Amino acid sequence: MGMSACSGSGSDPEPKPVDPVTPVTPVTPEKEETINKDFVTGGDISWLTEMEDNGVKFYSRTTNAEGDCMSILKELGMKAVRFRVWVNPKTKYNGLDDVVKKAVRAKGLGLKIMIDFHYSDTWADPAHQGRPVEWQKYSDAELVSAVSSHTTTVLQTLKDKGVDVTWIQVGNETSDGMFYPTGQISKGNGKNFASFVNAGYDAAKKVYPSSKVIVHVNNGDDLNLSKYVFDALKDYNGKWDMIGLSLYPNENQYKAKLSTCVSNVEKLYEAYKTPVMICEVGMSRSAVTQCKEFLTNFSTRLKELSDQKCAGVFYWEPEDYKGWNGGYTKGAFTNDGYPNDALVAFYKI
Repeated sequence: MGMSACSGSGSDPEPKPVDPVTPVTPVTPEKEETINKDFVTGGDISWLTEMEDNGVKFYSRTTNAEGDCMSILKELGMKAVRFRVWVNPKTKYNGLDDVVKKAVRAKGLGLKIMIDFHYSDTWADPAHQGRPVEWQKYSDAELVSAVSSHTTTVLQTLKDKGVDVTWIQVGNETSDGMFYPTGQISKGNGKNFASFVNAGYDAAKKVYPSSKVIVHVNNGDDLNLSKYVFDALKDYNGKWDMIGLSLYPNENQYKAKLSTCVSNVEKLYEAYKTPVMICEVGMSRSAVTQCKEFLTNFSTRLKELSDQKCAGVFYWEPEDYKGWNGGYTKGAFTNDGYPNDALVAFYKI
């Protein structure tokens, strides 16, 4: 039932004064922190098949039972794996067949895959960028062709096995180029270096058009070193989709080095407009507490960078323990074969 708005006298009453209303300031929600939801925490576990063949055992922290190392790492939260590939290694490990075997396993677990081309029969790093034996007498043009052919063969074999490759690294820690001195930047051969990188890039894109091609440099806390490499590539129209960095601090310097590296990631993005992938990290297994803090803070800060400037972080050979591989001291499993606390924290990022 309705009510009349007027009194029976025919005149409206004097309106009562209305208390002024204090304007309400709109509440602006705090700016949502930018989080890279595609950020990956991965691991280079290239030693795995060799360790397994030598009887090394791995144990789950969840079940306390012996298990498959790759599955144990995935259980912790590992999202991706990285495998190095050598041209004609002296043993069966890290060659094409071994890489395919590991990649097929990773595919079966739903892990993303990075393939790391060393373009060598053995280790390639800043001090060692030697040619494969079969390529020793090749001309510059023949080297370009060999890089293209080798890249194509490996990737096409993986593709034929149904393996998807998300990232492809052309060269390993090429901080002064590759195939010294032929493609060595400091010897005035930056043009050759760019031609080798482009050969790998073009071959990779033909097989996996949507893959991201990485050029990889060591010492991620050294901005001048990275710019030295990528400026040289720019000078000769070198191509890449991502910048790859390594960082191996010790327990006394990790706080400073991780801050510098995070800053460098932003500066490299600003300079080259391509995201950065931390392709390798590691820290002494004897400093678990410091390593845990390093991995947690480093990965968290990188993940929170705006505009997805960093794609992820890969621990290098976390599965190593008891110094299984000679002098390597940065594995992240305990001496009885379990992932250590630093590794567990890392894969929960």
